[in-house]
Amino acid sequence: MDQQAFEAAKAAYQQGDWSRAASSLEGVTEPGEVSGAVDHLKGNALMKLGRYADAAAAYGEALRDAAYGKTGALSCNKGRAELAAGQLDAAVASLTAATQDSTYPTPYKAYLALGNAQVKRGDVRAAGVAFRNAAIDESNPSPATALTKLGKCFMDMGRPVDAVEAYRTALDFSTPAGSQNAIYSDLGKAYVAANRMPEAVDAFDHATSDGSYQLGAQAEAAYHAAQKAVAALANRKPSETDAFLQAAGYGMEGVDPLDPTGASGAFMPSPEDTGFFSVDEKELVRQEKNERRVQRKKRHPFVKALLIVVVIAIVIGGAGVFAYYRGYGWPTQQSVAEQLFKDATSGDISPELASGISADAKSSIESVLPSGASAKVEGIDQSMTASKVLVSATLSGGGSQTYTISMVREGIGWKVSNVTVTYPSQGGSTTTVSTGTVATSAAATSTAATS
Repeated sequence: MDQQAFEAAKAAYQQGDWSRAASSLEGVTEPGEVSGAVDHLKGNALMKLGRYADAAAAYGEALRDAAYGKTGALSCNKGRAELAAGQLDAAVASLTAATQDSTYPTPYKAYLALGNAQVKRGDVRAAGVAFRNAAIDESNPSPATALTKLGKCFMDMGRPVDAVEAYRTALDFSTPAGSQNAIYSDLGKAYVAANRMPEAVDAFDHATSDGSYQLGAQAEAAYHAAQKAVAALANRKPSETDAFLQAAGYGMEGVDPLDPTGASGAFMPSPEDTGFFSVDEKELVRQEKNERRVQRKKRHPFVKALLIVVVIAIVIGGAGVFAYYRGYGWPTQQSVAEQLFKDATSGDISPELASGISADAKSSIESVLPSGASAKVEGIDQSMTASKVLVSATLSGGGSQTYTISMVREGIGWKVSNVTVTYPSQGGSTTTVSTGTVATSAAATSTAATS
């Protein structure tokens, strides 16, 4: 290798003379000689010149030098060059190889480029997985970019609720006002898609509050739709049913409609106390017989026994209705969540999934759940028809991960509708991922600072 020519090429590169650097590197090595350092620098210079196919070839030559190493960085750069050159399948292969190099110190760069490549291929779900991996990579100094891209993937998949969580998490990791305005705009669109209009208006207000950000046509239309919806709700007169429920205590903040006076000193009793899950017809018959036996010597025993049975049935049925209203059911949310992780290990999670769930949704849940993990339920947020369960899973390979499991009511029990990964935000609160951002062209993405 001509060391003097190599040093001259490096000096030209450092001065920003990419053309001279690239031409100087052509004659540095002898025919048949491989040099990872030379070809790596050549690839970088060619990327700066926009000669992406030539740059990809140079990075490929650098990979031939096993002694040079840097497999992850070279594969990532090669994938970026192939992506910019429109060689999507080759880009996915190169970027996937980069993520598999355990010595690569910044895999998030490869995951971001891989997500962009999958978006161009039309595989939004695979793109979302890549952006998620980029977001949770500890070496990523700015997860907000990956999270906003993840939110866009969720929107494209018709999962606006998940997009909301991704955008909200992105806000936790972003600081510049311009960047936050764009994220707030995307968050507003996600809220509209999720039919959460007051929150949508608030998000759009944040995006435009300082006057430095202009909403796009789609965001502007969503903003106006949200404002109209909020105004319509504010002007709506309560129906007779609304008035009746309000008079009965429903919807009154801080008042339990099951105990509006607070006389009992407690809210809904435990299901174990009410017999909601255990009393059956045989038990009622047994109670009836006992009452008959006690009342046999008294006048009109049958009528009294029947009245007692009716009262018991009313009390038990009422408790059951109340328990149902409060979100109790069988199987419980906890048992369904724990069984879901066991099923993930055995290979079939179908018994725990909600009926009618799509194949894509099932695949998405399967991709998130770990195999061989032991799960512990940390908390349950329940209502009559929907619940969220926070689960801490100890992974088989060591370490732990937190998941949020969304459930829907089926019969008197619960089934899983979605699973998302939850992790701490920079502010110390717990945020769920379970992410459009300002678009970046393929060329611009590829010509960013190379590894």
